[in-house]
Amino acid sequence: MANVTQQMAKATEYSAANLLKDAGVDAERWSRTPDDATLKKTIDAIEARNIGVFLVDTAEEALRTVVDLLPEGAEVMNGYSTTLIEIGYDRVLKENPKGWRDYHAIITAEDDAEKRHALRRKSVAADYFLSGVQAIAASGEVVGCDKTGSRTGAWPHAAGHLILVSGTNKIVPTIDDALRRCREYALPLENQRAQHAYGTGSYIGKYVVLESEVAEGRVTVVLIRQPLGY
Repeated sequence: MANVTQQMAKATEYSAANLLKDAGVDAERWSRTPDDATLKKTIDAIEARNIGVFLVDTAEEALRTVVDLLPEGAEVMNGYSTTLIEIGYDRVLKENPKGWRDYHAIITAEDDAEKRHALRRKSVAADYFLSGVQAIAASGEVVGCDKTGSRTGAWPHAAGHLILVSGTNKIVPTIDDALRRCREYALPLENQRAQHAYGTGSYIGKYVVLESEVAEGRVTVVLIRQPLGY
């Protein structure tokens, strides 16, 4: 898979660096690289909640890990994620080297609005659902937030397997800090992205907190030692 994943993190139009100025957020507080002790504590705490963790150094390694986690011919879906784009997942999904059944491509190819809506609802129950995250508490909780729930609906139960990709810059001390990070950092940046991309703002309509996972091997976090996403 080396030829497929041979790409480092790529800045995009909607990467945090291109939105920070207008978003007015405190990146020094909410997008910091944790020290090794904090990182180890966080990984141990996540794993204690029955959530697997792959720690990698680069976006290239993260992409390779994600591709390896998706079996040949698997049914896959993903919510919009700046992090997934920055590691190059969108490009690999388009190339589709393992013959995945790409739910997103099926949805966008459907012309009938009602059928397209029904497919979107079904897609949260894909065999493999990929997503970014908005915050990770050093105590182990993984937090996502979204306007409609289209990016987080798969998290609690629906998806057969949930693969979450995150930079270590999203680690904060407590669950309270994680929720604040959603409001004070992720939302203003997402609001800027939505304004540019869709001409309308955004807000948080749904929070999901992964406190604990019952199903063995269902949830995996790919954690990257790079500041990615928001």
